[in-house]
Amino acid sequence: MSELSHFDASGRASMVDVSGKQATRRSATASAFVELSAAVLAALPENPKGDPLEVARFAGIQAAKRTSELIPMCHPLALSHVDVQAEVVEGGVRITATAATTGPTGVEMEALTAAAVAALTVYDMTKALDKGIVIRNVQLEAKSGGKSGDFTRNAG
Repeated sequence: MSELSHFDASGRASMVDVSGKQATRRSATASAFVELSAAVLAALPENPKGDPLEVARFAGIQAAKRTSELIPMCHPLALSHVDVQAEVVEGGVRITATAATTGPTGVEMEALTAAAVAALTVYDMTKALDKGIVIRNVQLEAKSGGKSGDFTRNAG
């Protein structure tokens, strides 16, 4: 396993210096699942606050762009693309978020932040109907580019 890159030689947290790294195309996809009761799922179309899935998409896109403001050691990135999808599936809403850039560092945190905030937004938009909503499995699904290479969850 590699060393943790966000610590200096004395063990103090530090921002990684990426100034010497090659700018390459990088992308990442993350997901989250919002577990909802059948009653909440049935009520989604009539939500008085608006369409929770569409609001969640917008919130996730906005969150990806602000990741460095939320996570102290993340670099501000010029994202070339962010896509967030929210889909009703059995038992809840599946969120999928993809972020891309051409730069010296990856976009895993941007994709994960987008998925997490989109899931939190579904919660916010539906919490009046049920306080037992569960957000689970916020996870990286795939990444490409960079020194560490490609990753795909459950690939072989």
